[in-house]
Amino acid sequence: MMMTDTDLNVEQRMKIVEHTFSDKTTSYYFDVDFSYLENMVTKHNTVLITDEHILHHHQEKFAGWKTIVIQSGEAFKKQAAVDRIIDQLIGFEADRTSCIVGIGGGVVTDIAGYTAGIYMRGIRCGLVPTTILAMVDASIGGKNGVDVGAYKNLVGLIRQPDFLLYDYSFLNSLPENEWVNGFAEIIKHASIKDAEMFNLLETEDLAAFRNSRAKIADLIEQNVQLKTSVVLNDEFERGERKLLNFGHTLGHAIENIYSLPHGHAVSIGMAAAATISEKLNGFSQAEKLRLIEVLSKYQLPVTIQFDEQKIFEMLKLDKKRSTNEIGFILLNSIGDAIVKSIPLIQLQDLLSPSLLSNTGVN
Repeated sequence: MMMTDTDLNVEQRMKIVEHTFSDKTTSYYFDVDFSYLENMVTKHNTVLITDEHILHHHQEKFAGWKTIVIQSGEAFKKQAAVDRIIDQLIGFEADRTSCIVGIGGGVVTDIAGYTAGIYMRGIRCGLVPTTILAMVDASIGGKNGVDVGAYKNLVGLIRQPDFLLYDYSFLNSLPENEWVNGFAEIIKHASIKDAEMFNLLETEDLAAFRNSRAKIADLIEQNVQLKTSVVLNDEFERGERKLLNFGHTLGHAIENIYSLPHGHAVSIGMAAAATISEKLNGFSQAEKLRLIEVLSKYQLPVTIQFDEQKIFEMLKLDKKRSTNEIGFILLNSIGDAIVKSIPLIQLQDLLSPSLLSNTGVN
């Protein structure tokens, strides 16, 4: 697949937006060729972190840069990977004036941001997201960290990057299944905050976005702005930012127990949350059907056979749990979500075999 719709040079296409968070201003560079990175940092004092798949497909982009290559996949998002990176940073003689740039999907951006936050108590960090999921979600908002055993992102910090660079040419080598994976987060954003975007997703399809640079660039920018606005209002997740966890409470548990791609697990989690919203929050069955149809349209799963006791044990250690309750994201309607505290005992009752194994839509 090759996206079309552009014959413009870098300067004509490039769009720079700056957002000021609690302690840092982050610059967003949209539609910029990777080579522009040389205008932002110095090669001698910068270390790139990427994974083996990105390096394989884009070796020419890394020529002349100090580069650390990590293994691909969530299974390697562990403290041991960070320790190996730090050893290599020491070998490169990286100091407090150095800059780390993470180039990859969510695993790479999480690890790069976390490493930059702890190495010498914090050095500069930039991110170049290369997947749909990383472009619209994982690289935005400063959440960085690693998994501990089966528990996702249990160790980490919130620290904004200095810059984000969006080079859409990376999407030309992105497999279709990773496009599908990323669209789960786009559908999530539309479901909780943007009914108009949801309508667009109903009208278009995955092929339309894959084949048009203009369409996917516009959609990515919309999602970046939506998530950034939420983070600006609630950087440290005390209120509104919790809405971004729609589908993730159950999704993270499913993802880890059954080794599903993140987007697939979140999609199943959203379908289940829609059913819970119907039971507890008056979310209409017609609206639930719309959500499930959009998820299915973008080739995302909405059901899974599961062990409810294993899921419940994972939920008890979820970061969003407080004493005997867990903060759950429910929908009032498409584009309008709330945080609702659900007692664990009630949530256990809701985890019937039918919750994740069928959509409840006749």
